[in-house]
Amino acid sequence: MSEVNRSERVGGWTRFVTARPRLALLAALVITALAVFAGSGVADRMGSGGWEAPDAESTWTTRVLEREFPASQPNLLLLVDSGDVPVDDPEVAAEAVRLTERLSAEPGITGVGSYWQTKSPALRSSDGREAIVAARITGDEKGAGEILDRIAPDYQGVHGPVEISVGGPVAVRHEMQSIIQEDLLRAELIALPVTLVLLVMVFGSAVAALLPLGVGIVAILGTNAVLRGITEFTDVSVFAQNLTTALGLGLAIDYALFIVRRFREELSAGAYPRTAIGTTLRTAGRTVLFSALTVAVSLAAMMVFPQYFLRSFAYAGIAVVLLAAAAALILLPAALMLLGPRVNALDLRRLLRRRRATPAAGPDAPEDSGRGWARLSVLVMRRAPVFAVVTTVGLVLLGLPFLGVKFGTADDRQLPATAESRIVQEHIREGFPGSPGGGLEVLAEGAASPGRYADFKERIEALPGVRQVNGPVTGDGFAYYDVLPEGEPVGQQAQDLVRELRAEPAPFDTSVTGTAAVLVDSKDAIADRLPWAVGIIVVVTLLLVFLLTGSVLIPLQAVVLNALSLTAMFGAVVWVFQDGNLSGILSFTSTGDIETTLPVLMFCVAFGLSMDYGVFLLSRIKEEYDRTGDHEHAVTFGLRRTGGLITAAAVILAVVMVAIGTSRVTNTKMLGLGIALAVLMDAMVVRSLLVPAVMKLMGRVTWWAPAPLRAFHRRFGLSEGESAPTAGQDAEERSGVTGRERDKITAGA
Repeated sequence: MSEVNRSERVGGWTRFVTARPRLALLAALVITALAVFAGSGVADRMGSGGWEAPDAESTWTTRVLEREFPASQPNLLLLVDSGDVPVDDPEVAAEAVRLTERLSAEPGITGVGSYWQTKSPALRSSDGREAIVAARITGDEKGAGEILDRIAPDYQGVHGPVEISVGGPVAVRHEMQSIIQEDLLRAELIALPVTLVLLVMVFGSAVAALLPLGVGIVAILGTNAVLRGITEFTDVSVFAQNLTTALGLGLAIDYALFIVRRFREELSAGAYPRTAIGTTLRTAGRTVLFSALTVAVSLAAMMVFPQYFLRSFAYAGIAVVLLAAAAALILLPAALMLLGPRVNALDLRRLLRRRRATPAAGPDAPEDSGRGWARLSVLVMRRAPVFAVVTTVGLVLLGLPFLGVKFGTADDRQLPATAESRIVQEHIREGFPGSPGGGLEVLAEGAASPGRYADFKERIEALPGVRQVNGPVTGDGFAYYDVLPEGEPVGQQAQDLVRELRAEPAPFDTSVTGTAAVLVDSKDAIADRLPWAVGIIVVVTLLLVFLLTGSVLIPLQAVVLNALSLTAMFGAVVWVFQDGNLSGILSFTSTGDIETTLPVLMFCVAFGLSMDYGVFLLSRIKEEYDRTGDHEHAVTFGLRRTGGLITAAAVILAVVMVAIGTSRVTNTKMLGLGIALAVLMDAMVVRSLLVPAVMKLMGRVTWWAPAPLRAFHRRFGLSEGESAPTAGQDAEERSGVTGRERDKITAGA
């Protein structure tokens, strides 16, 4: 067949992306260069907070206290160490007062107070050798960080008889942001070369291996530019950059792996490059599109939560997924059109085959690929009940530790033990009475007599779990009480006290804030929105998988099996990070709880990635089932064709996530290592063992759908491959699924 006749089979999209391949790649190069410029400095505009709900009572109360009583909300703490002499020594006191006055004169600083001014026991350590100067840096996170950068060098270090260390919430956040940026750069330097080596091992060809890496770099740089634009309108968490790198490399490599692999298969079967690209886009390309939509929906579900920490991952995730898919479906075909058979250049496997003197074969030759996966599929389906039960029980057991999860808030212990701000907070937590900063503030709104204020204070003191009540401190129409709870500042007793304080009747309007109050409000906000997020993910996933397969049972199966694949991750999160197992090996400090938003984030990301692999496997099974009508053969064929690629893609993504997991910040470490585990469990256990077993047990009824939905799928559904032969239709009729018609294949890709 001539090239002209073959090219008549390509669709309009194929003609579009291959018509001017050099021009397309040149335009991509220019756009990428502009993205580098537009995305420069994006990390400096990001925040390191965002765990609190912006519309919560605690958030509103904190803002009022910051405005009316700045000294009640210090975010900058100077730890004054007097060495071997007491902090009340005249020389020490004189120097401390001088530093306090100097700090009061700094622009952007308010609410300055110190032990030497107030003589408050809470501001002096139990051994009398350390004391605190507290202040508030005004402005948002970015402005506060800039002020801290300006003043910190002037106060850190030795000043006469004292040594000063800088801490407080603003210092913790600022140091966390700096460490994350440093760790992200190190993770990229680790992940990129390792990923390239793995891609060469997968493809054999060094030329083919560079293509997925290029797609990933384009997606990452483009997403940084998008995030830079978003920071002009709303807050974005610096943690989102980790997801950008991980998904940018991981998903771009996944998508490019499947497209390049399919293209090479078509070339090895004798197709011309343009025809091979057309077939690739109709099959693997369409699967990439479906996969990108499912992953994007899972990440977009985080938009329903009010915390900007979670919303930031939605911004980054949606952008990087869509850019990775666009690069894979537009730029990659253009590159393949230019390369043609040269995509197999520098094929190391060909050299090895020559050395072994085996018969020559084209790269990714269908007859030589995936035999081990085919044998595994046959074995699993032969013992389907055993594999289904044992695998399911094993996954459930791995997830059992999550039943004991305890939710908390992120604090300085997220940082490495050598971080100055963490050292300051630890000195305060362990050496100062009452653990300053761990209390609750009760804001009273409206003028009241001293007697009414005193009466309410007595009622607070009578509540269970109250250690001490200070105040009230009165102002213009407002007053506040400082309440120290018994036990841990964010323990269950403190959380119960928050609810007691909010329920306590008062002669004026009251509201409560503090660390425990922020945690209570964050948990309530997540619990309120979580059903919506899960519902969005499940409903859209069911719809997309139905459009791909035409079955009502396969989408349900996909959702359930994806959820099972996450059990090991959630169990490990509690066993390792909450309970502290492996804390020495992984170099982190366990706080005895899990930050409230992390499980939500990990669920959305890991579920989306699991669907990514599920779509790749199911689409190839569906393609073969449409062609032959043989259910078991289709399952074996699908696993044979995709098992190796899914595993390779999972290993590469796991490498990227583990590189992210080398971070010195505990939450980032948990995110990277947890998702790496989930990805590997999904690819190596769920896709390899559980899916074939379940599909065998369900038989041909797997493909069943009621008549109205079959009609809907015929009109709107999409699937891979060419029109199925009559033999496939006859096989379906023999299966007992009467009335089912072949999927309508959209002309062209």
